[in-house]
Amino acid sequence: MDSSRNGNDVRRILGVDPGLNITGYGLIASTSTGIELCEAGVIRGRARGEIAQRVQVIHDGIVEVIKGLQPDIMALEELYSHCQHPRTAILMGHARGVICLAAAQNGVPIKHYSATQIKKIITGSGRAPKLQMQMATVRELSLSKIPEPPDVADALSIALCHYFLNSNR
Repeated sequence: MDSSRNGNDVRRILGVDPGLNITGYGLIASTSTGIELCEAGVIRGRARGEIAQRVQVIHDGIVEVIKGLQPDIMALEELYSHCQHPRTAILMGHARGVICLAAAQNGVPIKHYSATQIKKIITGSGRAPKLQMQMATVRELSLSKIPEPPDVADALSIALCHYFLNSNR
């Protein structure tokens, strides 16, 4: 909830790591005293089948998350395209598209961040390995262990990136 809704300085940031099989999400609350983890999880898509039905599952899942958690903003990882795997990039574009649609349909603004930008903001290195990213997320959110599956940790890192770039710390 933002300050206009409840009278105090709280911002709810939903980080989303898009995927056709597993889409990770994590909601953090930015308050005047810092950040806290509210909820995190995954939306499990279908591994097989028609693309229309696969993206419908993702869309419906994100809509449910948005309606249940009521974020003020969504932070979403940009599409990374590798020339050796253009089909993967195209399929990921479908997942990102329905995630963006769900946010727009529910009035949630979106900020997009590249993977290297997220890594640089969270660890100081745009080439940080996955374990370093996960450990930084554990440290920043005072977690007892690395969130599982990795898609959850990635989503929380995306939310933290938005927080660090937009907070008045």
